[in-house]
Amino acid sequence: MIEYQENTKTELTFSDLSLARALFGEHNCNLKRIAEATEVSIQARGNAVSIRGDSIASELAQNILNQLYDLIKEGYPVYPKDIDYATTILCKNSRINLKDIFLDAVYVTSKKRTVTPKGVNQKEYIDAIRTYDIVFGIGPAGTGKTYLAMAMAVAALAKKQISRIVLTRPAVEAGEALGFLPGDLAEKVNPYLRPLYDALHDMMGFDKASEMLQRDVIEVAPLAFMRGRTLNDAFIILDEAQNATSEQMKMFLTRIGFNSKTVITGDITQSDLPKNRPSGLVEAKNILSHIQGIRFVFFTKHDVVRHRLVQQIIDAYEQKENEKNRR
Repeated sequence: MIEYQENTKTELTFSDLSLARALFGEHNCNLKRIAEATEVSIQARGNAVSIRGDSIASELAQNILNQLYDLIKEGYPVYPKDIDYATTILCKNSRINLKDIFLDAVYVTSKKRTVTPKGVNQKEYIDAIRTYDIVFGIGPAGTGKTYLAMAMAVAALAKKQISRIVLTRPAVEAGEALGFLPGDLAEKVNPYLRPLYDALHDMMGFDKASEMLQRDVIEVAPLAFMRGRTLNDAFIILDEAQNATSEQMKMFLTRIGFNSKTVITGDITQSDLPKNRPSGLVEAKNILSHIQGIRFVFFTKHDVVRHRLVQQIIDAYEQKENEKNRR
């Protein structure tokens, strides 16, 4: 037996015409995006909208519109991607207050953009970084794990909560045996560290980041270079940790000194290690989750904040992997 939801018509009126126009978007593009996402019909007239659709979808559309309007009243500029984030969040839990997520400013970049969480897991992630000394962010590419960690690190440096930032990655594609590569040491390791430099330049601007790097206030180095050191008064980020071996992960975690905060990010489904070398990230997830003071935050494909095609690409590869496992 098929159950049909009763179609309803709902009228919403927003008190401020200029804010309502900001919500609706140019040529009502935002309303069209919400209507398409929720499978309802939305018509605008002045500062009011009429919503037609089944009762559940109409209620979701109302919730999205009301909460986005509240964000605009607080001075938050709503972009098309914010509508996608809001729809995803409120579809999962209609009781969530978007202001608790979207207005949690982490850092203002050199481009005067505010870095904020774009979903429940991202909010949980930055709250964990604020609270815990060691945080693992595990999930697929494009979920903001490294970028948010970088924003938190730069913010902590600006507030003088720490005296330096250390950014590191395994150079696994070369097996960290870099001698056969052409160029001096910096030229050998630079390709593996370039994504960290890119995020840093986006946060601080090229000139400011270069100055900090020259003064060793910010250090970017391969994971192998962490051996034998103790990192005090620092914000340390280990990126692409799925490519760290068990020995490297243990070495890295035991480098952490006093007044330091550490974030480890990675995607356990994309390890480049040889098949006979287990991932240190997977091992850490299995043996450290019970330790107080260490927090694990897990992201899913629904947390992807890159181009919409990235999530579809992840879905396609997941489907292929599932079919392979079934065979």
